[in-house]
Amino acid sequence: MYHVGVTELRCEIGAVVSKAEFGKERTIIERRGKPAAAVVPIEDIELLERIEEQLVDEALVEEAERRLAAKRPGIPLAEVKARLSL
Repeated sequence: MYHVGVTELRCEIGAVVSKAEFGKERTIIERRGKPAAAVVPIEDIELLERIEEQLVDEALVEEAERRLAAKRPGIPLAEVKARLSL
């Protein structure tokens, strides 16, 4: 993993994006020596999104199973999403 400061990034943005796109390398962008953001390959973001969807789906199924087992009525999807901070 490569680390670059914000000031340095201004001069190297093309190289950083190329490293992510073609080299599949992740770059941590630092501000005042502390991690602030990252440039990552698009495949990493796509994977994160799939994982998030799967976790949400699993949480909704678990909630429905708990309610069925407890013989409690269902709750609106909006309430479930609010509980999961979605």
